[in-house]
Amino acid sequence: MQKLIFLFIAVAAISCTKAQKVQNSEDVFSVQAGDYTVSLLSEGQREGSTGILIGATPEMIDETAPNGTFPMATNVFLIRTPDKNILIDTGVGYLLSDNLEFLGLSADEIDAILITHMHFDHIGGLLKDGEVVFPNAELYMAEPEYDYWANSTNQQALNVLDVYEDQLVLFTPNGLADISAPLFPGIFAIAAYGHTPGHTVYLIQSGDDKLLIWGDLTHAMAIQMPYPQVAVTYDVNPEEAILSREAVLKQVSGNRIPVGGMHIVYPGIGILQPTDETGYIFTPVTVK
Repeated sequence: MQKLIFLFIAVAAISCTKAQKVQNSEDVFSVQAGDYTVSLLSEGQREGSTGILIGATPEMIDETAPNGTFPMATNVFLIRTPDKNILIDTGVGYLLSDNLEFLGLSADEIDAILITHMHFDHIGGLLKDGEVVFPNAELYMAEPEYDYWANSTNQQALNVLDVYEDQLVLFTPNGLADISAPLFPGIFAIAAYGHTPGHTVYLIQSGDDKLLIWGDLTHAMAIQMPYPQVAVTYDVNPEEAILSREAVLKQVSGNRIPVGGMHIVYPGIGILQPTDETGYIFTPVTVK
């Protein structure tokens, strides 16, 4: 089912400040960032369990998730530039083909795929029956992420690395304090290690507009916004993941940079504001 939406966001950092009409499905949400169109491709909404949290006190859970669950999602992002179609992750692959088709694209028309990290819900859409889904796409991955999984026993990750071997492009991400080397014009890879050893977030900049796609910087927004010091059992290095999260949250809130995440519920994009304490308030863009 299609519907018309209006996008509003109270910041100058992304041009959906102008009540811009965008056609959508229930699983696709698009915003304009300068000359680039960024689309959230939803793979579904669900509930997460507070059982995955590390460091959440009973008081925190009573305040933020008293029934023991919190809203969660699985998302993919598509960047359409004047020259290229670029995916950030591929989700589990359940709805990816349908969502691309809704936008008038086929898998053959994807030019590049930027991997945040290699957990299955980010790389599952890369293969179908063990074969390449995106034959014309270069697969971009941070070197520490490749090294970790190439030396693991995780067969899903090893299959991807094997099948995409000739399409693989390894890179060293920018540091958060020195974002200067783009992968593509206006698209920067930034190290945010901890969730996995090479977990990478991606900054999109076109003209004066910016948008940060932060991968798995958060899983439980209801808890990790007011309490960024809470980690999850999926984190390879919880302490490092917390440090990365705190640094990125401070950076994007201080510079009013909108964000999108792979586990932020639909529409998956919004803006952060710091609270008087050590936490943040996330305000999603409004869908009407």
